[in-house]
Amino acid sequence: MNHCQCARQPGFTLIELVITVAIVGVLALMATPLMEVTAQRHRETELRLALRQIRGAIDAYHQAVREKRIESPADASGYPPDLQSLVAGVPDITRPEGSKIYFLRRLPRDPMNPDTTLSPAETWGTRSYASPPDAPATGEDVYDVYSLSDGVGLNGVPYREL
Repeated sequence: MNHCQCARQPGFTLIELVITVAIVGVLALMATPLMEVTAQRHRETELRLALRQIRGAIDAYHQAVREKRIESPADASGYPPDLQSLVAGVPDITRPEGSKIYFLRRLPRDPMNPDTTLSPAETWGTRSYASPPDAPATGEDVYDVYSLSDGVGLNGVPYREL
């Protein structure tokens, strides 16, 4: 009896390792597009939230003008002159000297704008009260804001139209 008794060492064979690496690679390829869609959906949610905050602050400013809490010329639209005034605050004429009304703690950035060197106010497009809705243009006041991105959302709506 001359049997070759080869002692089998515990561990994986080369074939088992190659198959395992191939399976992990296929799973990673399937997960990558899902992660990209999830990241884009997150940025779109941030964009909608930022637009809601800024537009709410613009409306609150306009309401304060209508309530005569903010000084505004009679021929003015009653909207803020720029986005920064929502953060810097404006004098409250119904309160003691030096009291201000603040509408935003900070101005959010447009999450679709990749340029980090711009200030948050520069990442948004602004529309004045005098400009038509289909051709927004800047002017003496800020009636609305929109994203400057040329991208299109997952729902097919351009970011500029949100």
